[in-house]
Amino acid sequence: MLTPSQYIFPDPIEADPEQQGLICVGADLSPSTLYEAYTHGLFPWFSEDEPICWWSPEPRCIIRPHDYHPSKSLIRNMKKMDYKITVNHSFERVIRSCSLPRSYADETWISEDIIQGYSDLFDAGFAYSVEVWNQDKVVGGLYGVTIGHGCFGESMFSTETDVSKMAFYTLMLIGQENQLPWIDCQLVNDHLLSLGACTLSRQEYLKSLQDVVKQPVIDWKKYQDRVFSSKTIALNARLME
Repeated sequence: MLTPSQYIFPDPIEADPEQQGLICVGADLSPSTLYEAYTHGLFPWFSEDEPICWWSPEPRCIIRPHDYHPSKSLIRNMKKMDYKITVNHSFERVIRSCSLPRSYADETWISEDIIQGYSDLFDAGFAYSVEVWNQDKVVGGLYGVTIGHGCFGESMFSTETDVSKMAFYTLMLIGQENQLPWIDCQLVNDHLLSLGACTLSRQEYLKSLQDVVKQPVIDWKKYQDRVFSSKTIALNARLME
């Protein structure tokens, strides 16, 4: 159990009538503060030399797991390459890999403070990771926050072709298995839209969120206790054989 946060976040709609997305500035990145923020529809996003900024965009990008369909090329690659896929086996390795500069950007918003805050949240049972392994090396993956039936995606990385998409596909299958209404993708971008994401108005999202976080927690341990094969997932098109 987390201790209650010392911070109270404002209602995003009242705090941001012009729908700019930035709700407030300050607070900290402790697990209780992060938990409080996500249950109120906020997430942190700021550069390393800036104060902590809390956002609730209009509109909100989500993906409905049952609407997701992997591409034929992804299925071919999953069948061809025998990757191992695990859940919650190497959270810190994934978030640190996500923090590395990308080919299209020199900077990253995933600072040491972010890494520490979300690692502590993971230790408290409110974050998750999906790892894709080639032999003993993590070559791709993603991480996010989990509260009740709420599943909030944060970032993903890959060092080999399609491996982040394999992690994403695995997360979609977990979402389908648990009948999650959506997985939060936060901000709209072309890549997410190409994967089947859509948008909700902020008001619709916040209304749905209040029900979602009160639902029973996802049993991540049943996924953590298994090691999945990319070939098996592709051939069966479902997570649990």
